[in-house]
Amino acid sequence: MKAKGTAVTTQENLGTEAIKDAPVPRAGNTLKAGAVGLAGVLFMAVANAAPITAMTGNVPIAVAYGNGIGAPAGFLVATVVLTLFTVGFVAMARHITTAGAFYGFVTHGLGQVWGMATGLLATVAYVVFEGSLIGIFSYFAHDALDKWFGWDVNWLVLGFIGIAVIGLLGYFDINIAALFLGVMLVAEVILLTALAGSVLFRGGGPDGWLGTAVNPLSAFENLPAGGGFDLQAAGAPLAAGTAALGLFFAFWSWVGYETTAVYGEESRNPKRIVPRATLIAVVGLGLFYTFVSWMVIAGNGRKDSVDLAANDSIGMFTKLAERNLGGSWITYVYLFLIVSGSFACALAFHNAAARYMFAIARDLPLLQRSLGATHAKHHSPHIASFTQSIITLVITVGFYFLTVGGDDPTRGAYIYEYGLLALVGTMAILIVQSITSVAVIWYFHVKKTHPGNLLTTAVIPALGGIGMLYVVYLLFSNLEFAGGGAAGSPFFHAIPYLVFGTFTVGLVVVFALRMRSPATYAAIGRHVFDEAKERE
Repeated sequence: MKAKGTAVTTQENLGTEAIKDAPVPRAGNTLKAGAVGLAGVLFMAVANAAPITAMTGNVPIAVAYGNGIGAPAGFLVATVVLTLFTVGFVAMARHITTAGAFYGFVTHGLGQVWGMATGLLATVAYVVFEGSLIGIFSYFAHDALDKWFGWDVNWLVLGFIGIAVIGLLGYFDINIAALFLGVMLVAEVILLTALAGSVLFRGGGPDGWLGTAVNPLSAFENLPAGGGFDLQAAGAPLAAGTAALGLFFAFWSWVGYETTAVYGEESRNPKRIVPRATLIAVVGLGLFYTFVSWMVIAGNGRKDSVDLAANDSIGMFTKLAERNLGGSWITYVYLFLIVSGSFACALAFHNAAARYMFAIARDLPLLQRSLGATHAKHHSPHIASFTQSIITLVITVGFYFLTVGGDDPTRGAYIYEYGLLALVGTMAILIVQSITSVAVIWYFHVKKTHPGNLLTTAVIPALGGIGMLYVVYLLFSNLEFAGGGAAGSPFFHAIPYLVFGTFTVGLVVVFALRMRSPATYAAIGRHVFDEAKERE
């Protein structure tokens, strides 16, 4: 019997010769087993989703340019679709534990070709997500320092600081990051709960509860020009929105919850912890997002919600907090938490990206001693972590210097770096999740590797995958609108090519390996964490 916490390369579906010659990862290619428990995994995954950043950064965009006051309904629809996907996802997690998550799941379900292409696409998504969050962290930090002290700090300097500190945390034991993320997450949730609860306690706002905001049909309704108000009374006219954008930003708010599986190798009992943490995260976030966004819109009222979302996005939350929670001091607390929350989110994406790089690299002999290596003491993927920091730095510098007006924090950090990278990453992740849904069905019902339930490992994953593909379709159909002020940039026009180009590169790499190194090809995505089933 293998010792608990042993990393092995599974022999499932490998030929005898391939098994004999396949590269076997050394001790320096394993993460620290048993480092985190349920709470730690849950904190890191939910911190990836960053509740306060998701609410403050995404709800105003959905309200002002998407489905208007139907934004909470968008979160409700996303909850249903993502829960359907998660049912199949956790079914795989009960049998396969790997730092590669999507990479490993798809490989075991659909084979090495789809596994490598999907894994590379997921890796690129998490790589750019850190850049996206560094953008909004810099934007929030610049705004906070200006309001607190009157300091006009260059946003690129703030980005440098964020990248450096995240890189340092990524180098050490995963528990340090887990502790920081846990503290920040609890503080965020307390503040947002207090804000939403204050509206509930007061019985709503000027228009009452605005029950239409959570009617699922409202998620698919476009914001009309002028926000549906008398333009003369409303002041400056508001442009029409599109429901596709509202739904997109709803789904973007969840991205990262699925990284529970990424920490499987480092958790104490992955076969139980990962499924539980994932389901708690997706359902908990869904109910929380829907409730908070609904209460914030109800608290501000129909007209002011749309107006503030378009003209003072942070004020949509801070002004309501000042009215309901007792004075201007709460604004300072809120500003601190959106800065720390966006930083925590960037840290969580950094950890996920580093682990994806590590998971793919340790399967490739040429990279096992570099990207596929772990630190001798901390057992962290330190080289992959450092590489991720350098990539994020290059991305951030690029948006600052290569964007017209990139030195302006609103334009360079928020609209371009945050907005465009969010489009790239979320589009990629939705495609990856759709492919994973197919892999789940294939694994249980075509290959029949393990017995599967027709409902939970076939019908439900299929519905989840179809739902996500529909959102991808809506996004492509409204891509120029989604790009907003950045729609004219060369980077924006390159987005579809970046996404599908990445997938194509993955296919080229894996076909080349199959021809030149059958043993390496056979080992792709097969490195899983083998936990003893018997506990004595």
